Amino acid sequence: MRIERNSYFNAVEMVGNRPNRERHQQALERCIAKLRQTMPTIGLRNPKIGLPDQTWSYCGPFDWVVSFHAGQLWLALELTGDPSFLNAARARRAIFRDILRHRDAQDHDLGFQFSLSCVAEWLLTGDQEARDLALEAAARLLERYRPDARYIQAWNARSIHGGIRSEFVNGRVIVDTMQNLALLHWAHRETGRGDFAEAADGHAETTLKHLVRADDTSFHTFLFDPSSGKPLRGETHQGYADDSCWSRGQAWLIHGYAQCAATTGNPHFADAARRLAAKAEALMGDDGVPVWDYSVPDAKSAPRDSSAGAIMAAGIFILAGLCEPEEAQRWYAFGDRLIGGLLDTCDLTGDPKAEGLLAHGAAHASAGYSDAMLPYGDYYFMEALMRSLGHTRFFW
Repeated sequence: MRIERNSYFNAVEMVGNRPNRERHQQALERCIAKLRQTMPTIGLRNPKIGLPDQTWSYCGPFDWVVSFHAGQLWLALELTGDPSFLNAARARRAIFRDILRHRDAQDHDLGFQFSLSCVAEWLLTGDQEARDLALEAAARLLERYRPDARYIQAWNARSIHGGIRSEFVNGRVIVDTMQNLALLHWAHRETGRGDFAEAADGHAETTLKHLVRADDTSFHTFLFDPSSGKPLRGETHQGYADDSCWSRGQAWLIHGYAQCAATTGNPHFADAARRLAAKAEALMGDDGVPVWDYSVPDAKSAPRDSSAGAIMAAGIFILAGLCEPEEAQRWYAFGDRLIGGLLDTCDLTGDPKAEGLLAHGAAHASAGYSDAMLPYGDYYFMEALMRSLGHTRFFW
């Protein structure tokens, strides 16, 4: 049985009855005010990770996170109609042209990079060049699909910065790619080409089979034999251990499968989002913000990851909109709890010195990058707040 699109929009009407509506609206308005405040400081640069003094360090030209500040600007434009947000977002287009000029700069993150920049611009303004760039990016992402094994190759062995990274040779998939499938789904809607949808659905099914464990926890990465396509083993790149459950990875999957279900109507994807969300909810216990990896030995003293909480909250609200009212109430309550945890312990929107929206993000905790502002945490925080308030127009 397919999920009917109307059920999503009918369920969204339930948001007005929840007690946190005013608090979320005020937080969203502070996010917009913060973007206005920091615009002269950030300029055309793109935040990468926060520094200890709550200022930003910035991306190089091909960084995977280069689009998340642009995504916030496009959301702000949608909410306000303020042309200053339009100008700041559109002025970043040269960055995305450059990505398409350099083959070694292109990997599975094309979905992140172009959904939150060129697709957003096309949807909000109808700009033809933005559409053309996004379709070219989708075609490049499609080239990474391995049809025999039905997966999208994650990274490149050859780095854009020089050198060969043997651990990134063909055969590796990662949970993050579930968020990049939206670019393929959008390209399918724009062109009618079935190969875009075939690749997106094939990768989602392979991810569900091999990266989601029987107990509904998840691997970060999985290796296949690049010649035969034979599945080999699950590993981690950013999590605590190969057999652990990295919280941001679990969040990518929740949002990704909920979004795929909303896009395709496939109930198997909705069930995957449901099971992954229920597992994350159980693993969090009483925490308001997820620990960076649910399997760390001393979870109470381990770094939190506000980005995992924000991504998961946004995905939970998508899932809620796919469910019948009784179940939807459960997911709305969990989404509200996640936003509440972020507002109680991570909210920087009222701090005039902070250039970002959320504290306590864990970019790569095992490598020492934790307790920092993160632009993707900030983007999904805005998205989660908007979804909690009933907004339904996004760029995925």
